[in-house]
Amino acid sequence: MKREQDKPECFGIIEIVFPMHDDGLRHSPQSCMACSFKTECLRTAIQNPSGLQVQAEIVDRAYDSGRISFLQRWSKRKYIQKIKKKKSE
Repeated sequence: MKREQDKPECFGIIEIVFPMHDDGLRHSPQSCMACSFKTECLRTAIQNPSGLQVQAEIVDRAYDSGRISFLQRWSKRKYIQKIKKKKSE
């Protein structure tokens, strides 16, 4: 069983565990692939207020590629903003 104090310092920090690369997409670094906390860490990072930006990027890419309409994009972005506001309170 993994203990809370065993987690690395980078645990859940989106810019370290899921940084943006030159190709405009986010990739986990190779060092994260060997970590036993990688799945829990990425989930935590995505659920943090800074990780909600990643969800907004996904929505924008879907809109740019034509997979969702303007109204769907607006609705999803509005929902993400609502969650951000709620988590920052």
